[in-house]
Amino acid sequence: MSEEILINVTPQETRVAIVENGVLQEVYIERTHSRGIVGNIYKGKVVRILPGMQAAFVDIGHERTAFLHASDIRAVSGGENGAGPPPPIHELLQDNQEVVVQVLKDPLGTKGARLTMQITLPARYLVYLPYSRHIGISQKIGDETTRERLRAMVKSAIPEDSEEGGYILRTLSETAAEEDIETDIRYLRRVWKSCQERIRTAAASSLIHEDLPLALRAMRDLVRGNIEKIRIDSREIFIKARDFGIEFIPEVAERIEHYPGERPIFDLYSVEDEIQKALDRKVMLKSGGYLILDQTEAMTTIDVNTGAYVGRRNLEETLFKTNLEAAQTIARQLRLRNLGGMIIIDFIDMTEPEHKRQVLRALERAIARDRTKVYLTEMSPLGLVELTRKRTRESLEHVLCQPCPVCEGRGMVKTPQTVCYEIFREILREARQYGADGYLVLASPTVVDLLFDEEAGSIAKLQEFIGKPIQLKVEPLYTQEQYDVVLM
Repeated sequence: MSEEILINVTPQETRVAIVENGVLQEVYIERTHSRGIVGNIYKGKVVRILPGMQAAFVDIGHERTAFLHASDIRAVSGGENGAGPPPPIHELLQDNQEVVVQVLKDPLGTKGARLTMQITLPARYLVYLPYSRHIGISQKIGDETTRERLRAMVKSAIPEDSEEGGYILRTLSETAAEEDIETDIRYLRRVWKSCQERIRTAAASSLIHEDLPLALRAMRDLVRGNIEKIRIDSREIFIKARDFGIEFIPEVAERIEHYPGERPIFDLYSVEDEIQKALDRKVMLKSGGYLILDQTEAMTTIDVNTGAYVGRRNLEETLFKTNLEAAQTIARQLRLRNLGGMIIIDFIDMTEPEHKRQVLRALERAIARDRTKVYLTEMSPLGLVELTRKRTRESLEHVLCQPCPVCEGRGMVKTPQTVCYEIFREILREARQYGADGYLVLASPTVVDLLFDEEAGSIAKLQEFIGKPIQLKVEPLYTQEQYDVVLM
């Protein structure tokens, strides 16, 4: 499978696109004025303890206080293995206590950042655990011989004078050489030593360690052996990425290229068009079927429909093929839109148990390529599949969009006829409460057109009923739901 990484850099934002076989699979966006803070380490200050929630609010110097649960304190305060429930929060923390914390999740909507005291520092092949002695291995490395070899490699690479720190071997470490592991260990220990110095001297609610910017983070976390090219349209970032690659990813350093073309790099690969499509509710399938995706506060729902696809043999075969295609497309849309949390998929009802099984297996295979942890359930008798996808950052829609000021996020607006009837009721209400010589209605062009046309008879009857004249005036800047009734 051919895979390329495209990095588009402007003073305002950095965007990273992952393209597999010419098709956009994932996009990451980091804006200069609102960089994500996942991975950042802070010296925080406890401002409020919530015994009923077994949690505390911590001031880390941001507008909203961050959230720290008791279960995320255990590695520092409790046992090594974290077995059993954590002690009560008031036994672990006190008001105004200074704590070293790391951000697990960016602030989402009205919620503050999610914190942990179980600090981790990632490198290319390893994740450093400064408060643990544990050596773990990614679950995606299944071969037991490989796991034992990697564990032995790390133990032999740890300096003899080391008194603290454990490691988790990332999936990429499966093909790493011993010197690569040693390089990562030296780098991580340097970073942690620097953090310790800052922890000792920094004031409360201050930043201790900031994660790499998006372009270099992509080099560290997303680059694998099958990467064909890494193309960057900024010479300054290209030089930094090349130096980073030479030091940490020498096997792919020569595949890092500077793109000097006049045509925007995302246009060259049709990435811009795909990003725009990823903001639509409707996703067309090649067969003629389509998906409808709706994000809500509680969950995301995905509805599968046959649309224009009528099949060639029989109804069951048509539904089966539509669902199979939908499974592949859904897996891509989850990655592309970065949908997280609870997700409900409503496949088209099928009668054959074997067809249901094959659709679910197809979905599992497609999701297996996802870098983000996904938990999938069996298909329910109603044809619903529930899954959860780990959410650490805002979805693409939440990064690029905001709730509609016209419909206030409902996704619907009142019809002109509904607004007309509201205006009639408002005029009657005013006529009963106040003595006026007449009434002036200010409304949008669509509503006024309807009042002059289909509802002209209703206006005449209302004028006769209240015995006062009613005038209509267009306000071009009013939305369809906006209107005013002014006493004359």
